[in-house]
Amino acid sequence: MLGKVYSAAVSGIEAELITAEADVKDGLPCFSMVGALALETREAKERVRIALENSGYRLPVKRITVNLSPADIRKEGTAFDLSVAIAVLTAFGLVSEKSVEKCMFLGELSLDGRINPVSGVLPCVCRAKKEGFIQCFVPYENGGEAAAVEDIPVFGVKTLKEVVEVLNGNGDILPYREERAALEQEEEKLDFSEVQGQRMAKRALEIAAAGMHNVLMIGPPGTGKTMLAKRIPSILPSLSFEDSLEISKIYSVAGILSGKHLITTPPFQAPHHTVTRTALAGGGRRATPGMISLAHKGVLFLDEFPEFRRETMEVLRQPLEERAITVARYNATYTYPAGGMLVAAMNPCICGFYPDRTRCNCSQAQIRQYIGKISRPLLERFDLCIEVLPVRYRDLKANTAQESSAEIRKRVETARKRQQERYRGLAISCNSELSGEGVRKYCILTNEARERMEEAFDRLMLSARSYHRILKTARTIADLAGTERIEEAQLSEALLYREPDRKYWGE
Repeated sequence: MLGKVYSAAVSGIEAELITAEADVKDGLPCFSMVGALALETREAKERVRIALENSGYRLPVKRITVNLSPADIRKEGTAFDLSVAIAVLTAFGLVSEKSVEKCMFLGELSLDGRINPVSGVLPCVCRAKKEGFIQCFVPYENGGEAAAVEDIPVFGVKTLKEVVEVLNGNGDILPYREERAALEQEEEKLDFSEVQGQRMAKRALEIAAAGMHNVLMIGPPGTGKTMLAKRIPSILPSLSFEDSLEISKIYSVAGILSGKHLITTPPFQAPHHTVTRTALAGGGRRATPGMISLAHKGVLFLDEFPEFRRETMEVLRQPLEERAITVARYNATYTYPAGGMLVAAMNPCICGFYPDRTRCNCSQAQIRQYIGKISRPLLERFDLCIEVLPVRYRDLKANTAQESSAEIRKRVETARKRQQERYRGLAISCNSELSGEGVRKYCILTNEARERMEEAFDRLMLSARSYHRILKTARTIADLAGTERIEEAQLSEALLYREPDRKYWGE
């Protein structure tokens, strides 16, 4: 007899449909599995065999062959255990073939028949819905994330026996239901109203949030660079359900998504400077998203930027340009989104107090060596470079109310809506994603602004990439002001955010 059920394998942040076929015949007793299997997947035969016995299913002594197809897709992980067990039970006639039609099964089996949680459930359930499946069986702990996919019943099950009872019509388990309100996560209570002074830095971060521009902050210790960076998610626009689902897929594949929630607020990732290239970019023995992808639609904050290893920093260059990162392996290629905002913070020298020579004792050679860790190609990936100066005593002492994140976010959302209307029908949603052709089409300068740009281009000796990034920043400033054409004052402000670049790295 032949049993056939469905599962899924994660590829990038999407899923490929996998068919588990079990054939039972007379012959020398054995249990074999084929189909381009990784070691942990091949070991499923032992887990399944013992789990079936401990769940009370005494199978006749037969020759059992299980095939996971298509054979050209490598199967990794333990999520196929449940589908293999159900396929075997179907082949023996203990589960009817009709009951498993258009059903997807995901989960790892313990030897006692319990079903353990696995990673990547969310994209698999999304694929099941796309393929027109009628229901999915997932580990109980993964029920919350699976139930976020609408219009497909999801059963969160704890044991193999529960699955069989539901399929045979004897179980009393109902599809997992998660109220949409329960999916909402408590937002961080960090707010820009807590930041005294730093008006210019706040303005720059508002522009960055409105257009998803990359920002480099330079300043001495204690000026509030980290404090400012941590509050950027509070001024980013709320995530749409589609964006929330996409980000949650990334976290699900990485195995760090809570079993009861979607990611409903812009993510914030702040790796330590000892992070490895693989942890930042993604990959590993089993390819998983890196921190660049975990910050998709949110903020990737790199504090003490020059302290990161040079090879680690340089891995950022391609993802910042393409807004995606591709991890190549000998058997597959995985692409992960990388559409977040890069925010980096650094001191201007080793001691942190340059150019204040009353406090800084670093030599010019030491200063050049320190800031020289940031290469010119990487530096050009930042749209805004701002100097965060020490807060004055009178600003700290003053008890004046500071603008809240909610007030700033309203302006950011208004600017984003203008961008979404402008780029409707295109594959971009904000100014930072504009291509060279898009810059020429949408970043229209007034006559005065054009003359200002010509003068600045020669004076600052700008590269084509820097020129485009300045225009994209100016486009965002114009969107915040509500003007369709970029005026001279708006272009001048965008040029102002390149001054620290020239001050510290030279012409």
